[in-house]
Amino acid sequence: MNDNAPIAASDGSVLRVHAGRPDAPIAVEVTRGGMVESVHRVIAAVVDASGKAVSTWGDVDRLVYGRSAIKPIQALPVLESGAAEAFKLDDAEVTLCCASHSGEPMHADRVVAWLDRLGLTAEDLECGPQIPIHEASAHAMIRSGAKPTRAHNNCSGKHSGMLTTAVHLGEPTKGYIGDDHPVQKRLKAVMAEMSGCDLSGVPTGYDGCGIPVYGVPLKGMATAMAQFADPAGQGAARQAAIKRIVASCAKHPLLIAGTDRFNSALLAETGTRCLLKSGAEGVFAGAATEKGLGICLKVDDGNGRAAQVAMGAILRHIGVLDADAQRRLANSLTTPVRNWAGRLVGVVRPSPELAF
Repeated sequence: MNDNAPIAASDGSVLRVHAGRPDAPIAVEVTRGGMVESVHRVIAAVVDASGKAVSTWGDVDRLVYGRSAIKPIQALPVLESGAAEAFKLDDAEVTLCCASHSGEPMHADRVVAWLDRLGLTAEDLECGPQIPIHEASAHAMIRSGAKPTRAHNNCSGKHSGMLTTAVHLGEPTKGYIGDDHPVQKRLKAVMAEMSGCDLSGVPTGYDGCGIPVYGVPLKGMATAMAQFADPAGQGAARQAAIKRIVASCAKHPLLIAGTDRFNSALLAETGTRCLLKSGAEGVFAGAATEKGLGICLKVDDGNGRAAQVAMGAILRHIGVLDADAQRRLANSLTTPVRNWAGRLVGVVRPSPELAF
């Protein structure tokens, strides 16, 4: 029998395809009408703070780029260095350090005001301008004849945090995204410490916002997030920084992403019980604080819609989302597929064949 062949169903149910694969056994299905139209395959790890695997799916030793899913880790030096205290960063600004925001006024305006306190402007950001992800904000900008600035870049909060640290420590602000700049050296060191991985000689690339990214085993990234969930083994300064980041993000879920964004809706639901952060190319990470567990997943084809659904399935699996939460998030955990007329034509869902 060909395991990849469709299986006909005489009762009118959705036609099946075999979703499993040894190196990426989690599958997210996209249905349309009477069949599964597409399948996204996912690897994932759930580990404790010691790095011990609680649940794994696929090759979790595979190197992946963390992309924006590791922004909470990258925010640690802003607090540990004393920069956040020196420039009186509030909880909203701490959240923006971790954000992949939609470029709405609530995001960009805060970034501009924050930079002004540093004696800088949006032009000092080295992430490049970006049209707002939030459609209404983008339309308003176009109608007004304005152009997007670097403050509208979804990573402008993270970059403002980097500049805050550089200013506080008397380091050059120009070129802060360079591999050899002290800002980036700190970020690499923090990732190595939190993940327990040797990052010397690993593949290096450059993120959409320009900073270096490093190939880290998926399990290592989950271990780094587990340190957020259970920071008892960290020093006092890092414990305090982690506590502040978790609390700040829980207080300002709309700032972590934006209006009608899954990451914000999920964070609003979980609060301090689970810090969650999405990233480009189908990466999603989380720190389940009540469980003391770190989570990281990667969608093979880089599709964000699958990452959202897979993370929801894992959060249900480990008991972060109860029945009431699942009901409130129903349209995000199983995403409707609609045509341009608004008609429901399918869903994006976890495969019923998942071994949860």
